[in-house]
Formats: sequence, structure tokens, C-alpha cells
Amino acid sequence: MDAFEQDVVATTGAISELPVVPLVKTVAFPKVSIPLHVNRPGSLWAIEEAERHDGIVVLVTQRRRDRRKPKPSGLYSVGTTARIVRKYKVPDGGLSVLFQGLERVELLEIGEYEGGMLATTVELPSIRRESIELEALRRMVANQVHEYAEKSNGLSPEVVAVAKRVSDPGWLADLVGYHAPMRVRRRQKLLEMVDVYDRLYEASVHLSEQNHILDVKGRIQSKIQDGIEKVQREFYLREQLKTIQRELGISTGQVEDSTELREAIETSSMPEHVREKALKEVDRLEATPPASPEIGVIRTYVDWLLELPWGEAPPEKISLKRARRTLDKDHYGLSKVKTRVLEYLAVRGLSSSLRSPILCLAGPPGVGKTSLGRSIARALRREFVRISLGGVRDEAEIRGHRRTYVGALPGRILQGMKQAGTTNPVFVLDEIDKIGRDFRGDPSSALLEVLDPEHNSKFSDHYLELGYDLSNVVFILTANDAGAIPPTLRDRLEIIRLSGYTEEEKLHIARGYLLPRQLREHGIKKDQMVMGDAAIRWLTRTHTREAGVRNLERELAKVCRKVARRLAEGKTKSARISQSQLERLVGKPKYLPEDERHDDMVGVVNGLAVTQFGGEVLHIEAAWTEGKAGFTCTGNLSDVMEESAKAARSYARAKAQEFGFQPNLFEKSRVHLHVPAGAVPKDGPSAGTAMGTALMSALTGVKVRGDVAMTGEITLRGKVLPIGGVKEKVLAAHRLGIEKVILPSANESDLDEIPRQVRRKMNFVLVDQMEQVLAEAFRPEDLRGRGMSLAGAAAN
Repeated sequence: MDAFEQDVVATTGAISELPVVPLVKTVAFPKVSIPLHVNRPGSLWAIEEAERHDGIVVLVTQRRRDRRKPKPSGLYSVGTTARIVRKYKVPDGGLSVLFQGLERVELLEIGEYEGGMLATTVELPSIRRESIELEALRRMVANQVHEYAEKSNGLSPEVVAVAKRVSDPGWLADLVGYHAPMRVRRRQKLLEMVDVYDRLYEASVHLSEQNHILDVKGRIQSKIQDGIEKVQREFYLREQLKTIQRELGISTGQVEDSTELREAIETSSMPEHVREKALKEVDRLEATPPASPEIGVIRTYVDWLLELPWGEAPPEKISLKRARRTLDKDHYGLSKVKTRVLEYLAVRGLSSSLRSPILCLAGPPGVGKTSLGRSIARALRREFVRISLGGVRDEAEIRGHRRTYVGALPGRILQGMKQAGTTNPVFVLDEIDKIGRDFRGDPSSALLEVLDPEHNSKFSDHYLELGYDLSNVVFILTANDAGAIPPTLRDRLEIIRLSGYTEEEKLHIARGYLLPRQLREHGIKKDQMVMGDAAIRWLTRTHTREAGVRNLERELAKVCRKVARRLAEGKTKSARISQSQLERLVGKPKYLPEDERHDDMVGVVNGLAVTQFGGEVLHIEAAWTEGKAGFTCTGNLSDVMEESAKAARSYARAKAQEFGFQPNLFEKSRVHLHVPAGAVPKDGPSAGTAMGTALMSALTGVKVRGDVAMTGEITLRGKVLPIGGVKEKVLAAHRLGIEKVILPSANESDLDEIPRQVRRKMNFVLVDQMEQVLAEAFRPEDLRGRGMSLAGAAAN
């Protein structure tokens, strides 16, 4: 048998009864000196009891440190017997005692007495297998103790010297267990291990962990120290540079400014790559001669980086009820837009990863598109920014100028973000349909990146030359004519069409929004001016004819000015505005009563069209004269509208015999088709039915009903095809007092978009063929008088 491979050495002791001293936050080990401050009554009793016999106690750690008087169940089952070496009293009435650990024991039973506790103990066997591995482990632990002491200064030189000299592996393990930093439970686990090899191995593992932690801590401290030294070195060099400049008489505020800029950059919320770019620019600023014009360029650039909002958007508090109240308070109607905003808020409350919508509000002037954007910002509790794109022709207005140009600045998008001061504002791009293009570039193409959710998280501005995140911005665009928006840009937009208001809606808007605002702006109290619904209706009918309410507000402002003057002059204390008084205040009606505009006439038809100002009624006229054959179209018509007129002429010529005139009439006469308001460009095929009806009326001499309006595209065979803008056209007819509208049958589903109160007053005739249109447009008695008949052609 090898000298290092001997049999198990086991030592057992007799059972004895010893007084118990509970320990807090520490564990006693054999052969280790343990100084304690004793002041608890139970521990003082145990020391007195031990001195009456052989001076030996058992030191046991209690499981919970907050127990001043622990129960037997609150003590661990393994402790250490210890001899009282010396003791002396301390001023607080306790004792300072030095114990010498003897053996590890198991507590078989603990009895409680009046003064303290006595425990029946038995020595635990110490199992040690002498082997080469055990000796190698002992030497390694001794080296680990020395290494730990050098790195941490956590062990006294005496402990290190003892660890080097000791040859007993068990004693070395207990020495490490008592002196090395360790949790109480781990110390207790080490105490309870009877196998010497396992105990020494556990001590080695713990020392290895501590040494590794100290290595990592040293590396971290080294990095921190290097950083501190670098900062101190830079500070020292800058101070030297300042002193040298002062001595040479060339001192400027440039270095002082750079120091302030560095501090501002370090404390800002900009991303790391932006911070690196800014610091490089500050380095350039310091190296630039004081007289160089580059100083202003660099300083302006760094100031822009500091003033732009970076980082995370502020947290949102989403309340659908509050948002609904805000939208309803600011605007009447507009249910589609309000519903879309509330849907976005609802989804945003469920998922923070939702991309912000890019909405385009398309509609005639005065319906509240721009003000609705401000209301949406209030509902979302976000900052509001608005820029007008009308007449913008330079791409640099969007993307900015490169810094090589004198006076270069970022584009209007980043200027708006700086104005907002946050990364998630509501951004209104007004008049997007009026954006232009020329040799300086195409601004609409530059907007593609801004308005594309897939790419606007890295928006590139020529001035900034860094990616800027616009993904949290809610973009709202406004336009009068969605068709004028470039197709590639229109494809990225969610277009919501806003039609004109009905008379009832205008009454509610004037009563609830416009009139109170004008009274407030003119300093008139509510009881000083009263205006009834009848007066508002009369003002709407006789002085405005628009899709929106802008002119109506101007007329109300005119009334308020007249009343304010009378109040200021003391001529009245209050005014009740009636219909008769309105005519004296705002003048005679600008528009004639509706009855005078609906007379039946030959060759005149009420056609319906949609312009950028909303729906319009076009009085299409047709006439023919004998002479050289020809066909003339006037009224500033586009190619599409002229082609529609030619199709109507071909239809009329094909139906000549059925309607009682000769086909060769076109060869012996000149036919003239005119659409009034010649200064206004007109486009689209939807006036086909109106043109066909006007031609048939002119050629047959049959009057067209003045109380009927129509729209629809016509083919050569007389088929009526669907058109767009039904709601706007119907509202235009309603404003003019026309109650009967002829529409293509394919547009029946569009009638659901028309307000219910308008549908109740209107009579909609759905047709598929031109004969049905004529049957509704001509009165039966006029047809009989001409010997004509359209029996069976009337629409159902």
C-alpha cells in the first residue's frame, strides 16, 4: 500500500451534555480561535454554566438572524465544541469572550431551561483517505489562500502563514471556512461535511470563485482608471492650450465653447453613433483656426444635433373616451376620420409596436381638414406641427441642403421635429396636391421616404447626413384633389375623403362652433347677441354656396362686427338678429332664390361634377344653327371630356330617326356644346349623360326639366356607366334645391355614404340606358306634343 493511500481514519467521541451559545452571522470551526461579544441572557447563562464545570460550551449557528431568543428548532443540528480561553466584562454589561474551537459535534437533543439551553452532543467522525490527490489539493488550497490574500488584502498575514505551514487538510479546510468571505449557509455546509477531501474540495471551489471575481473586478477597475486618466489628460492638455493661447494673445471663446458642447453631447439622449459624429465635429471645431468661416458651419451643425429630439418617445396615456370627447368638441360630423383615429388608439393601447398611420384627408376647402389635424393631436395628447407644401418646388425644402452650401439648413421635416421637441408629434403636411416640381428636383419624390413606414425609421436629410427615426410620427396630409397627388406618393397614403356639409350640418356647425367663436373673438357676450336658426339658414342659402363653412364664418364675422360697433357706440345693449335685419347688416342676397333657377329650358341640362372645391352643378348648354357642318365644344374642356361629348353626339346621330329628326341634320348644321364657367378647367367623363340629354333636347326642341340633375358616363350604344364622387355631386344638387338626381345603377352602393337627412329629401333614379335618362329628363306632355314616345324606357 502506498504511503499516501491509507485506510479511513475515523474518530468518534463520547456523548456529553453541554451548554449552548447560539451564534448569529457566523459559524465556529474546530481548531480556530473565535472572539465573540456576548450580551444575550441565554448566552451569558451558558458561559456561567460552563465555568462551573470544565469551561466547554457548544457553539451553534441559529437559522434566522433576527431571533434574539431562538428556540431549539431554530438552531442547526451541527455545531462546534469550544473552550473558554479568556473573558472580560464590557461597559454595556456583556462579555468579550475568546473561544478555542475543539471538535465538530451533532446535537442529538436540545433542552430548554430557565436560564438557557443544554444540548446532548456526540462528536462527528472525521473521515480522511490519505492519497496523492488529497495532498495535491492541500497544496493547491494553500496557494489559493496566498493568491486571495494578495489580491484582496482580506486575510491577515498570520492566517496566510498558518495556511502555508499546516499539514492537516481538515484543519486547512476549517481555516478557509472561517476566515474566507462566505455566506453563513455555505459555512454551515462546510462544517457539516465529515469527509476531509470533500470539505477541502469545497473550500478550493470557493477560493477559485473568489479569485475569479477579484480578477474581473481588477479588469473593470483598470478600464475605469484608464478612462479617468484619459479624461484627466485631455482636461490637462486643454487647460494648457487655453493658457498658451492667452499668452500669445489669440485667446477666443472657441475652446470654452467646445468644452460646453462636449458636456452637452455627453448628457444628451442622442444615439451612440450620433454622439460619435457630434464629438468628431467638436474635435474639428477645436482644430479649426479662429478666423476660418468653417467655425460657424461646424457650430451650427452641432447645435442642430443637440436641439433635435432623440431617444424614446414619452409614454402615452390612451383614453378612448377622452379622445372621443375631444374630437366631438372640436368638430361636428366627420365620422369616418374620427372612427379611424379611435381605431388607431384602440390598437395602440393593445400593441405598442403598431406603426403610426399616414392619413390623407381629401376634400373641398373649408370642411376642417387642417383643424382636424390639430384636434387629432389634442386627442392623442401629442405635440402638433404643421407645414404648408403649396407651391414647394425644391427637393431641398424636404431633405435640406448639403453643408457645402452657404447658409445650409435641414429640410422642413427636421425643422418641424425640432419645433415639436419630441419624437412622436402629429405632423400635418398641408396642401400636398399643390406641390410642384422643376429643375431643382421633385419634392414629392423626396416625400416617398418620409411617408413610407418601411423606410422612414432611417430618414436621411442631406444636411444631417445621419439616419433619423420618423416611425413614431403620425403624418396627416391634406388635399383638395386627391387625383392631383402623384400616383407613387398616393399609393403610400390612407385616403379619407371629406365631402361637403349639408344645410343641416352647417346649421349645427354655425350654432355650436362658428358663432360662439366669433362672439368670443369680437368681445360680445352670449346674451348681447342672439341669432335664430331661421336667420342662419337664410344666411347660408343666400350668401354662401360652398361645400365647407369658411364663407359662412366670414358672413357671421361681418354680422358680429356690425353688432359690436352698435354696442360700442351705445346704440343698443343687446341685439336679436332676425332674417329681415340680416339683409340690412350683410347686404342683399348674392344668390337668387332656387325657384328662379329651375325653369325648364331647351338644350340646358343640370350636370353634376366634382372639382377641388367640392361638388358643383354645371348648366350644360347645347344649340345648333344651319350652315357649314361642324361640332364645337367650349368651356375649357379636357381631352377626356371632349371625347365624352363626341360619344354623346354619335349616340344622338344614331337615334335620330327614333326621335323624329333626320341624321343628315348634322351634315347641314353646326352643333355647339358649351359648359359655362369657361375659366375653370373641367375634366372627366361623368358629364356624358348630361351632354347627350342637352344635344337631344336641342335637336328635338323638347325642354329639359329644370328640377332634375344627372351624372354618368355614356357609351356609343347608350349604355350608362358608373362614375365617382356621388356623395359630393348629390350634396351639390341638394344645396341648389334640386330634389331629383339621375345616377348609374352601378353606383347604388354609393348612396349609403349620403347623409340620411339628405336621402330622405332626394329622389334618386338609377338607370342603365340613355333612353331611361331621357324619359326622366323630358316631361311626358312635351314628348306627346312633339309626337315622340319613350314608353317603357322609364327607370324603375
